[in-house]
Amino acid sequence: MAVESFNSNNANSTSIDMQLLTQISVKNTNFGHFKYDNSTLTILYNGMPVGEAVIPRGRAKARKTQKFNISVGVSSDRLSGNTNLGNDMNSEVIRLSSHAKLSGKVHLMKVIKKKKSGEMNCDWTINLATRQVQDLKCK
Repeated sequence: MAVESFNSNNANSTSIDMQLLTQISVKNTNFGHFKYDNSTLTILYNGMPVGEAVIPRGRAKARKTQKFNISVGVSSDRLSGNTNLGNDMNSEVIRLSSHAKLSGKVHLMKVIKKKKSGEMNCDWTINLATRQVQDLKCK
């Protein structure tokens, strides 16, 4: 994950806008290909959504990993009166989390279709001084 752009309103130190570039990996451990539907990647600050991106439907081949990049816009405009953001910005560290769930079907030998889903939950911080993502931990 990388910070592509970052803007902070100097007049109001509790406003941020940034663009994140992240790589999504769909690891298919099944013996058939996995077709998944459109999904949403949500970026959260203290449990409140600050950014969303669409994960387009796709297909991961049997026993392979499908990788692709997604750009996510993150904005504090969606937060209403959250005073913690100003404190976090003064400390130059913002804690964020992300969530996504992919649902679809595993196709075995073009005959058997099983519904499957995978879920991702990550916690991470952004160092505002260096504009770097740190402490990325996913479950």
